[in-house]
Amino acid sequence: MRSLPGFLAVLVWVAASGPAAMAADLLLSGGRIYTADERQPTAEAVLVRDGKIVYVGTARGAEARAGAAAQRLDLTGRTVVPGLTDAHVHLAGIGDRELAFNLEGTASLAELQTKLRARAAVTPKGQWIVGRGWIETKWSPATFPRAADLDAVAPDHPVFLKRSDGHALVANTRALQLAGITRATPNPRGGEILREGATEEPSGMLIDHAQTLVERLVPPEGPAEVERRLLAGAQRELSLGWTQVHIAGNGLDEMRLLRRLVAEGKIKLRIYNAVGGPGAAAEALLQGGPQQGGDGSRFTARAIKLYADGALGSRGAALLEPYADSPGSRGLMLSQAETLLPLMIQALRRGVQIETHAIGDRGNRFVLDLYAQAFAAVPRDQRRVPEPRWRIEHAQVIAPADLGRFAQLGVIASMQPSHAIGDFYFAPSRLGAARLKGAYAWRSLLDSGAVVIGGSDAPVERGEPMIEFYAAVVRRSLDGFSDENWHREERVSRAQALTMFTLAPAYAAFQEQERGSIAVGKRGDFTVLSADIMTIPETEILQTRCLMTIIEGEVVYARAR
Repeated sequence: MRSLPGFLAVLVWVAASGPAAMAADLLLSGGRIYTADERQPTAEAVLVRDGKIVYVGTARGAEARAGAAAQRLDLTGRTVVPGLTDAHVHLAGIGDRELAFNLEGTASLAELQTKLRARAAVTPKGQWIVGRGWIETKWSPATFPRAADLDAVAPDHPVFLKRSDGHALVANTRALQLAGITRATPNPRGGEILREGATEEPSGMLIDHAQTLVERLVPPEGPAEVERRLLAGAQRELSLGWTQVHIAGNGLDEMRLLRRLVAEGKIKLRIYNAVGGPGAAAEALLQGGPQQGGDGSRFTARAIKLYADGALGSRGAALLEPYADSPGSRGLMLSQAETLLPLMIQALRRGVQIETHAIGDRGNRFVLDLYAQAFAAVPRDQRRVPEPRWRIEHAQVIAPADLGRFAQLGVIASMQPSHAIGDFYFAPSRLGAARLKGAYAWRSLLDSGAVVIGGSDAPVERGEPMIEFYAAVVRRSLDGFSDENWHREERVSRAQALTMFTLAPAYAAFQEQERGSIAVGKRGDFTVLSADIMTIPETEILQTRCLMTIIEGEVVYARAR
């Protein structure tokens, strides 16, 4: 097969392709190609040979260099961008959402109860029911569910249902009883058992580290089930146009399983893996140092994910001043400096990247201070990697005095634009007007010289690249709403947004010489889109779809028509 005249013909090519087809040149032309390379921002055509880009330029120039057996893909006016990267995901969680009890989009407490009643009806009595995805801020009234609400529809099962952000859950009475949680149970460090009434009985809501009191009772999944979730999650990511994901914390077993699945070709997606820490997984990575597995290019493990605080929606984010809607609380610190600093110093000496979850302004300052201490303790000439490219995950609320410190310290801000357009429904009540000026400050960070990378935090959010791109450049809700509290001056240009999901995450993964832009010598990773997201009206961005995902010149996903 030498020529494929139309875009639909690629479906035939995908079905016929194999090792022999992979060896042929791949020529993409006939559409709009955005390179994310400021030396040559657009091109008519790109040619890939042996998985790497060998030409970017005119259609005539590409054709002159293509071999007789080249696979020629006519884009028929579609748009190509560098392979998109989601810089903050939980892949097993995405698979879990696809396969398990999904409460995403639940519009009210009554709807949550309806879904739980239906689930209980098909679940053997006494068996655990575990779900995730509800978020009360979109309900009326916007209040947390209670154990009694779950008891009313599922009294014969132990139940816990996680909030969408993963930083809180609601458990029913049977689950609380099995966990031994009573009004006399103290709050664990870094967690809170919400209580109600004069008797201070547990309400059913468990925040951050308090969740483990019930989570530890659920029988663990076997390797086959974990593999099934990872495969489902990876396939969904490819179908959305993501060519790489940065996994924001997992365990040693999952990391090893992912490495095997990539090596076996069962997962085509590129994986940049961070293990959770402190703990056994982090210690193993520190002892072994950064590692690649599988084919050496699609799987990398060189980072440790830490936590500073909780989430804003559940009032676990650590704030410098009390919550505007809860004057008695400043949130929760989940870690202590004396635990994290020695690990950070060791990471600098071993060449291991650190990425730390921080959402509140107190949490972000805590991490910036710790990073500065670690950098001072280990001079450049004593580090395995002189410029370590450490990250803060989320960086949602930053005190004005700390905004410039990201660039000064060389710390990457790993942010998820969709968080802003969801959180701004409740962030004003949590933070008050003054603190909103330093919230989700993508543009201010970029203007300060910081590197900002884009992700989705799926399954906390939908994980769709067009939602993230839209949120970054429009900073309105999905139905077009915003007001003065949304601070639309923090939105970014389309070119900046494209960089946030291509070249910037490649830099964050130490891969900017290999991928992230369409340039000669880099790997042939592309996302083919149905519309030109760089020029179409803002309202049409959300209607844009991924038509094809290409990794190293191989079509790993093509949308059925």
